[in-house]
Amino acid sequence: MAAGDTVEEPTSGAVLRAARTARGLSLRAVAEQTKVSPAALSQFETGKSSLAAERLAQVAAFLGVEIALPAAAPHTEVPAFQHWRAFDPPAFDPVLRAALEVFVEKGYHGASIREIAEQAHLSVAGIYHHHPSKQALLVALMESGMHELLDRSEAARAEGHDPLDRVCLLVEAIVLCQLHRQQQAFLGASELRSLTPPNLARQVALRDRQQAMVEGELVAAVEAGQVEVARPDAAARALVTMCTAVASWYRPGGGMDPDEVAAQYVEYALRLLGPPLTR
Repeated sequence: MAAGDTVEEPTSGAVLRAARTARGLSLRAVAEQTKVSPAALSQFETGKSSLAAERLAQVAAFLGVEIALPAAAPHTEVPAFQHWRAFDPPAFDPVLRAALEVFVEKGYHGASIREIAEQAHLSVAGIYHHHPSKQALLVALMESGMHELLDRSEAARAEGHDPLDRVCLLVEAIVLCQLHRQQQAFLGASELRSLTPPNLARQVALRDRQQAMVEGELVAAVEAGQVEVARPDAAARALVTMCTAVASWYRPGGGMDPDEVAAQYVEYALRLLGPPLTR
């Protein structure tokens, strides 16, 4: 191959054709098992037409291959809450719940759609009926976590009576969310690298909103003379990083409940920012 030449990825049709021929199956044999007509399969394999995502998932599952399905908007569920300090288990559908368990246990790249389907007690086609790809599952879980964190942070900030009080409430909200949604927090910290560039950009934008929320209140606290910080932007990054790291070490039943950890981190934040040490 000459320098500068590019190697194109095989199309989904080519992948299915290769899997079918490797197993010695005719178009008719596959059609009988998947209820997709031989003509439709042939047209798809040669790139002359497309298949609906559900049909495509059925064929891929029968042939034992994973392929990229047509893109769709992420199916994101954001848990509602009565108060930002009150947490119920997230009301995920069975597929997202299973994906979260498998991703945390095996990592995104180590997990397969088939394993997620088994955990959810569904067929592979049943997974694809609601979620078009493994990437979509990861995006839904990560975006759900960030949207919930942002919603709770906004609610916490609204209760503050001055900038420093709002900084402390934001610290508390972040820590509580990290601990009560520990699996999602762990996934968000460990699998950013697994997002496609567009999905990564959207996730980074959500995190920037959280960072800007803390930084804005910290700047206001400096201007009000409540704290003495030369670089509020750097201090805000330190606070958010400190808070989000809690999910990596916290163990339920380890001697402190989430409320106690959150209160301790508020104290750490006040000491990091300097006087005064009380709100």
